[in-house]
Amino acid sequence: MGQKQRGNSDVDNEVKKRRRVGFSVIDDGVEAKDCITIYLGLDLANQFLLMFVYVAAIKEEFDAPESSVIHPVDLNNFFNDDGKIYGYEGLKITIWVSSISFYSYADIAFLSSSDRGKGITDLKSALQTIFAETLVDSKDEFLQKFMVDNDFVRTNISEGEVLKHKAFKQKICDSNQHTDSSASNVEVVVRLVGGNMATGQLYSHLIPLTLLLVDGSSPIDVTDSQWEMYVVCQKTTDQQGEIQYGLIGFSAVYRFYHYPDDSRLRLSQILVLPPYQHKGYGRFLLEVLYDVAIAENVFDLTVEEPLDHFQHVRTCVDTLRLLRFDPIQNVVTKAVSLLKQGKLSKKTHCPRLLPPLSAVEDVRKSLKINKQQFLQCWEVLIYIGLNPVDKYTENFVSIISNRVKYDILGKDSGTSGKQLFDVPSDDQEMSFVMFRSEANEASNTVQMDDNLANQEEQLQKLVQERVNQIKLIAEKVTLLHLGNKGVAVD
Repeated sequence: MGQKQRGNSDVDNEVKKRRRVGFSVIDDGVEAKDCITIYLGLDLANQFLLMFVYVAAIKEEFDAPESSVIHPVDLNNFFNDDGKIYGYEGLKITIWVSSISFYSYADIAFLSSSDRGKGITDLKSALQTIFAETLVDSKDEFLQKFMVDNDFVRTNISEGEVLKHKAFKQKICDSNQHTDSSASNVEVVVRLVGGNMATGQLYSHLIPLTLLLVDGSSPIDVTDSQWEMYVVCQKTTDQQGEIQYGLIGFSAVYRFYHYPDDSRLRLSQILVLPPYQHKGYGRFLLEVLYDVAIAENVFDLTVEEPLDHFQHVRTCVDTLRLLRFDPIQNVVTKAVSLLKQGKLSKKTHCPRLLPPLSAVEDVRKSLKINKQQFLQCWEVLIYIGLNPVDKYTENFVSIISNRVKYDILGKDSGTSGKQLFDVPSDDQEMSFVMFRSEANEASNTVQMDDNLANQEEQLQKLVQERVNQIKLIAEKVTLLHLGNKGVAVD
């Protein structure tokens, strides 16, 4: 059977049809953290110098030094469910944040934009969920903010209560590594009460950095007068003799009612801006909060869901205070002496060595440290008292192991399976047993394996992690206790 011959026109049409048939490239998207860079301006006295740096940065693709880059906890969390941005080729977003008024500007650049099956991400809307009212529309408006909002911090803290001054010896460099040569540097801690316009204005500008830098954070209701902000500022005098205020960090504290006629403070948020981290400011701010708690004789100071790093700083601060608190030194000495009396592994019963209730109450009344936090510090105090510690390490690990098993499995440490036990939380309410896992992630419960062998392995890992934490805290606190003020605990 012969085949029908097609003319040239038919062949051309078929080729065109084949050209139109194909598979479109699926848009894999790009993770927000891979295409967004955020810079924070650092300097106070050299404000006009920084203004020209920003002009160069925005207009000429200025490559800012790594020291001025901030590293958000999870940028992807603000973009879609999978944390990706879709519809752009060669996307690069550079965000500039003023350290004076905390206004921000986003410079968005890309090669092309098209819908390749997953839509086109609305970048402006996504960025506004983070920066809200602080995000300005143009670079000219952003640069103008440097000139008109130079007194932003001073204006908004002017009605606050000054709590403490402290001389500042270290020099902070700006983003171009120019050292501030101000005549005087003083840190000032100011308390602002919720419910007034100045507090709301300042906090609203700090929300973006809080969301970006504090894991799991959410804005507080700054209209509630029970909220208090404690702001650490750097007060500097420039070469022209003018006083400038720059914000170093802040904390948000809620004042709760405590029956029958008392109150208690709960620390909800604390943030030290990246340029000032690891210089002792977190410790300084926490010490001020304790001073307030003691001066106003509140019931205690608690912390809402402390992250690992802050809990480390907190325990260092509290252990140092406890080392100087005479009323508990005798009970610590007795606990240490018990650990030095032979090997506990040869005894039928391993004691938990908990402090007496009288000591717990003395610490709460005098130092405003709650019971749960005191028990964390108690283990560090015992470790420090074991001198030489290497000789009694086995006994100490046995004590920690016994406590961990008791907390997780209850009195019968041989019980297998997954179990949850109600224990007092940081604010003396009942909650599930909780521990901190690696990578600063919290787990609501300790999930134990049903297999006894695996369960024992999990417990030993928790014990070793706790012992390592205690050793690190003990080393820092001992140096501080001996007078080495150069040791930083944040």
